[in-house]
Amino acid sequence: MNRRWARVRAVQALFQVEMTGVNWKEALRFALDEDEISDEYLDDVIPGTLDNLDVIDAQIKEQLQHWTVERLNNVDFAVLRLAVYELMHRDDIPPHVTLNEAINTAKAFGEEEAGRFVNGVLATILKNYPKEAGSQNDSEPDRR
Repeated sequence: MNRRWARVRAVQALFQVEMTGVNWKEALRFALDEDEISDEYLDDVIPGTLDNLDVIDAQIKEQLQHWTVERLNNVDFAVLRLAVYELMHRDDIPPHVTLNEAINTAKAFGEEEAGRFVNGVLATILKNYPKEAGSQNDSEPDRR
């Protein structure tokens, strides 16, 4: 499975965890097609995102202007959460790739406006939280 499809599956799994409370492995099993299997990327980003929700959600909340998290579309929120995790913890993925993929994923699940919204939030986070600053500190285990 290529990385683009893996991101879509990760967003689907994160959405399902949020909506149903099922564990991430079960959610991923529902998201994958019969002929698809999980890979190292999925096994990192889904639990990694869930393990860091407090920090990730705080980053997102700081950038919402005239919005609250409760008003966010649940799919857009899952896209943002995954992208913020990638920006903060996946040094192997260039930030512009994360932004472009998040925008495309948001548009695929929603409307053109969703892509612009996701772009605005992530661009601001990236300005305030450059990739170098996103390196994990010594107290956090490396999930890769």
